[in-house]
Amino acid sequence: MSHKVAVLGASGYTGAELVRLIATHPGMEIAALTGERKAGMRMAEVFPHLATLDLPVLSRIEEVDLNGIDLVFCALPHATSQAVIADLPRALRIVDLSADFRLRDPADYETWYGKPHAAPELQREAVYGLTEFYRDEIRAARLVAGTGCNAAAGQYAIRPLLEAGVIDPERIILDLKAGVSGAGRALKENLLHAELSEGTHPYAAGGTHRHLGEFDQEFSAIAGRPVRVQFTPHLSPMNRGILVTAYVEGDAQAVHAAISRRYDHETFLHVLPFGALPSTRHVRGSNFVHIGVVGDRMPGRAVVVVAIDNLTKGSSGQAIQNANLMLGERETEGLMLAPVFP
Repeated sequence: MSHKVAVLGASGYTGAELVRLIATHPGMEIAALTGERKAGMRMAEVFPHLATLDLPVLSRIEEVDLNGIDLVFCALPHATSQAVIADLPRALRIVDLSADFRLRDPADYETWYGKPHAAPELQREAVYGLTEFYRDEIRAARLVAGTGCNAAAGQYAIRPLLEAGVIDPERIILDLKAGVSGAGRALKENLLHAELSEGTHPYAAGGTHRHLGEFDQEFSAIAGRPVRVQFTPHLSPMNRGILVTAYVEGDAQAVHAAISRRYDHETFLHVLPFGALPSTRHVRGSNFVHIGVVGDRMPGRAVVVVAIDNLTKGSSGQAIQNANLMLGERETEGLMLAPVFP
């Protein structure tokens, strides 16, 4: 049986990535696409790389007929999903790709996003969408909140180590490099080619990045006490990809063993042999994650490196992985595309 889905916000990068992936999914059919500023246009006009696909014309959200639609992907800008999702029929299943429902406590949302949550009852209902750690909850969920792409990459490095108790939770440093598509498609001066190329730029240093709210929430829940990591993201002159380097205090072989055990049966999480390191170029355009561990020259310290594609595993691929669980499809359906190289 084919499930009918709608993509709200299909004119952005994550919306286009959803369309690209769903096009090969045997169990999903795109019944509606929206793009407020592009309403009335064909997807081929907005994204020529999708020109060969038979797709609905972009419309406004209020114009979408939701009758017969099984699931909605909400790929709208942050702070806009709350009101839109609150107005959707209760029978619909929803995967939200924005930041609007990732934090369980409304007070935490206000702390990190600077305004009260507009739909706190939905925020409490939402299931956090890091698939490999919340499968049972996702299967039963009506609303799944996709993780931040940076937050997903960092968690793949650290969660197994906190679970296994092989690192000191007080001494975690995350250094992250992210591709420019993670900043969205809106025109911004700092994202112009002349401003971005030939350099790497730190931003939100010193504990101001909003994805820290996710790290605080998830790591503290695992440890059973507050865990606060040191985190500095950098904008790198690449279109896609996230590379996170985690510095932890713990035996490097034990760190590698803990990660290997936790991800041994995970299709999309590939742990490299001890001492080998991943690259973003080897996961580009795919839902796969590559993870490497090396020892530090100082005994008792280890380095964990994680590479993901921010638009696929960090966002739209993760959203489809979650939707597969919600709709009773195979979790890997539509997502086994090999990475693009070079």
